[in-house]
Amino acid sequence: MIDIPIRVLIVANDPLARAGLSALLEDRAECAVVASLPVQDLNERMLDIYQPDVLLWDAGWENEATDQRKDASWLSEDSPPIIALLSDRTQSIGVRPQGMLAREADGDELIIAMQAVIRGLTILRPEFGTQILPSSKGLDIYPIEQLTAREIEVLQQLAEGLPNKTIAERLGVSEHTIKFHVNAIFRKLGAQSRTDAVVRATRLGLILL
Repeated sequence: MIDIPIRVLIVANDPLARAGLSALLEDRAECAVVASLPVQDLNERMLDIYQPDVLLWDAGWENEATDQRKDASWLSEDSPPIIALLSDRTQSIGVRPQGMLAREADGDELIIAMQAVIRGLTILRPEFGTQILPSSKGLDIYPIEQLTAREIEVLQQLAEGLPNKTIAERLGVSEHTIKFHVNAIFRKLGAQSRTDAVVRATRLGLILL
């Protein structure tokens, strides 16, 4: 897992949005807001000065996002990953973000997304996937809904190849409870099998083999 704070640069034309995001993240140990800028002030020099790990980009409403497209054209594949905060009317911000969340996302969702994109993963809400990413085939999609400590514990046991009955005995719970946890793990990771769940969890750094 990430031990040092993630350096976050907030990008938004709306000063209230910038202030709100800064306030939402200011007490989080997992990240540090290094700057907060309107879109027109974002350029390569600002990236050199602030050295962000992630750009948290509030796309605003539909007309605002349209205005931002030309301003983002200089961004390259070497730029920090972008987490776009979108409304249901936003179609694009002119660049391909690695994260797509609702503008109403809470602090926990933002932290999960940051931890995902700096690992090279893609995180999105399903309602934005078909609008902005025509195909998610081949992408490692990080779950919006975080696994619980118990689910990670069960995942580690799955990685050892243990059946539900043995896991239940080890954890002192019923086999039915373990089945419930396994189903929740599959749903959150988008896994189709135990092996798939273990592979995805390992890629995400949730468990160690």
